[in-house]
Order: sequence, then C-alpha cells, then structure tokens
Amino acid sequence: MNLSNIHAPKKATEKRKRVGRGMGSGMGKTSTRGHKGQRSRSGSRMIRGFEGGQMPLHRRLPKRGFTNIFRKEYAIVSLERLAELCQSTSEATITPETLRKAGVVKTKLPVKVLGDGELKSALTVSAHKFSKSAQEKITKAGGKFEVLSVKAGQ
Repeated sequence: MNLSNIHAPKKATEKRKRVGRGMGSGMGKTSTRGHKGQRSRSGSRMIRGFEGGQMPLHRRLPKRGFTNIFRKEYAIVSLERLAELCQSTSEATITPETLRKAGVVKTKLPVKVLGDGELKSALTVSAHKFSKSAQEKITKAGGKFEVLSVKAGQ
C-alpha cells in the first residue's frame, strides 16, 4: 500500500441532501416527498408500529400470562457459597452486610438462602428468607438461622 492506491471509502465524499432549496438543487418543489398523501404533509409522524391502517403486528399476536406487580425480588445465595466464604474469612456469623462486603451479593435486595451444597461447620446465618432445605442443613450442621424482616424500601 502506498499513497497512489489509497482512496476514501464509498460515500465518504457524498454531500448531505439539502431539501427545499429550489428547483436548481434537484430536490425542488415537493422536496423528495412526492405528491399528496399522509407522508407528504408537514408534521406527519405515524405511531411506532403503524401499518397504514392494517391491524399492527403487536395487536394481531395473542397475549399470554401476566406480570405480578407485587413480586418480591431476592438476591439468592447458596449454602455452598456460604461454606466457601466461611472457610476463606473464618467467620462464624454471616449477615447480608458481610455478603455485600465479600462481593457475594452485589445489590441491596433482600437475601434468600437456598439449600444447594453441604455445610461442614456450624454457622449463624442472618438473611431475609430461607428455603426449607437450607434451614434443615444449617441446623443439622449445628448452626442457627435468623430471619430478618424485609423493610418496605427493599
């Protein structure tokens, strides 16, 4: 490659379309809008998804299910992850704050502990919700679980 065989990319030197600048511009009179009709008028703007009066696709398709507006979101933590955290930090009590500091839980959502994995050591776990299997495994390992109340803001 040298200076003699490099060139600008296609359409790099093409000029911007200037409409409504008279007959000499090549886009005079109707300014590339054609004659009459809805889209030739000024201020014309159809709704997104408008299909010229035909029933739009988003209304032709059937709707299914619903969204529960009262759904509670939880940050989920497994017992396996708690056991790893316990070994690395050698802490016997685990709270949502310690989980956030360790980077296990990233959000400020209430914490739910699930019973995936096994616990070898006794732990005191504080969380907003526990699955039945998590409760059984924590008590079986000799630990305790404390259910925290979910605040209205969370």
